[in-house]
Amino acid sequence: QVQLVESGGGLVQAGGSLRLSCAASGSIFSISTMYWYQQAPGKQRELVASITGSGSTNYADSVKGRFTISRDNAKNTVYLQMNSLKPEDTAVYYCSLLVVHPLRPTARYWGQGTQVTVSS
Repeated sequence: QVQLVESGGGLVQAGGSLRLSCAASGSIFSISTMYWYQQAPGKQRELVASITGSGSTNYADSVKGRFTISRDNAKNTVYLQMNSLKPEDTAVYYCSLLVVHPLRPTARYWGQGTQVTVSS
C-alpha cells in the first residue's frame, strides 16, 4: 500500500502565497505522473496541475502563471507553489499520483486533502 500525506494548507489573504506538499510512502517502485486537484464547496473535483516523471507540467487555465507544480523524486514528494492567491482559489486541495510496478497494474492513490482558504 501507498500512503500520501499532505501539508501546507491554511488561511491566507488575497494576493498571498502558500506551498502545498504531498509526500508518498509505502510500497513504491516508481511514480509516474503526479497531480494536484481542487474541490470547492458544491463543485466537482477539478485538475489544477500535473507533472510527469520527466518533469513536463500542465496547468488549468485558471492557475497558469500563478501556480507552479514541482517534484522531488528522491523524496517521493510533489509540491504546489501557489502565488497571487484569489478568493476563488478557496478549496480543498488533493494530491494524487500514479504508482507503477513491473508486476502489478498501475495504481492511483489520493491524499486526504488540505484546506486552502483565501480571504478577500
